[in-house]
Amino acid sequence: MSATTLSFNHIQAAHCENGVTVSLLKNSGIGQITEPLAFGIGAGLFFVYIPLLKINNGPVIAFRSMPGLIFNRTCKALGIPVVRKKFRSKETAEAFLNECLEAGHPVGCQVGVYYLPYFPKEYRFHFNAHNLIVYGSNDGNYMVSDPVMEGTNVMTAYELERVRFAKGALAPNGQLYYPKETRTVTHEQMKKAIISGIKRNVFNMISPFMGPIAGVNGIRYTGNKIKQWRDKLGLKEAGSYLAQLVRMQEEIGTGGGGFRYIYGAFLQEAHAYVPNDELLEISNSFTASGDLWRTAAVQAAGIYKGRIGSQEDFNTMGDYLLEIAEIERKAFTALKNIKWQQTNPSR
Repeated sequence: MSATTLSFNHIQAAHCENGVTVSLLKNSGIGQITEPLAFGIGAGLFFVYIPLLKINNGPVIAFRSMPGLIFNRTCKALGIPVVRKKFRSKETAEAFLNECLEAGHPVGCQVGVYYLPYFPKEYRFHFNAHNLIVYGSNDGNYMVSDPVMEGTNVMTAYELERVRFAKGALAPNGQLYYPKETRTVTHEQMKKAIISGIKRNVFNMISPFMGPIAGVNGIRYTGNKIKQWRDKLGLKEAGSYLAQLVRMQEEIGTGGGGFRYIYGAFLQEAHAYVPNDELLEISNSFTASGDLWRTAAVQAAGIYKGRIGSQEDFNTMGDYLLEIAEIERKAFTALKNIKWQQTNPSR
């Protein structure tokens, strides 16, 4: 393998796909993009509880949109074409990766975290929706920019192949992606993309078409279910379910609370492009929601670690989610009711 090192600046971020999106777009000439703007334009805020599907012996609980959607939606909203490929063959996947690097394209890759050699052991478990960037190769090794890490890392071809073809739920199948072209984006394009992202996130969180297990309804549904877990599942299994919720909330990217803080920051940054003061007021609601998600995580940790565990403790945990659901319902309803056409013209 010949050496290929691209001009690339590592950017640390709170969440992997946000960070990959920002880094790849900045590398493609989109200097205005930030992590909150990418997350908001990509309508990344979400919630879903799927009790019939299991990951690590717990129900599927997600606090963000499906992997890949933040990048795809952000690029589409800004008019940037995207290349995205999956592979059946490991050899074909490696060959295409090398072609991309030789053509000057750093690429985003979806990977599993269990075998990432630079991850601390306590963060390695079977989760296949992590994202990183490969930006160079040298003597059989690859240069990797993982946005959740402070600096860059080097992986062997085998190590990279192993995480690109991790098995299990959300198996990445060697998936890689990158912006197809270098472009500039105008202030007006940013404004339209921001409004489009807000409208999409409003729909995803409060539309009745999302069903009872997704969006704000999903948060409320989960809160009510938590109150039943102790009697229905027994204290041990109920505790493991709460451990799953906290794992997905606090250890996968930024989880529940962190995503709410990022969305609040998005609304604040959006104000520079869409100067409506309601955005600043509504951003405070997402900060409050983030605080409550963090408080709920502490309550859940107390239960699954055995410090508390009465039915009243489960009721308190469920009530936290019911309160969160109401805060987010009001916040997204307020966003839905903004008269965008009456917003001051872009500056």
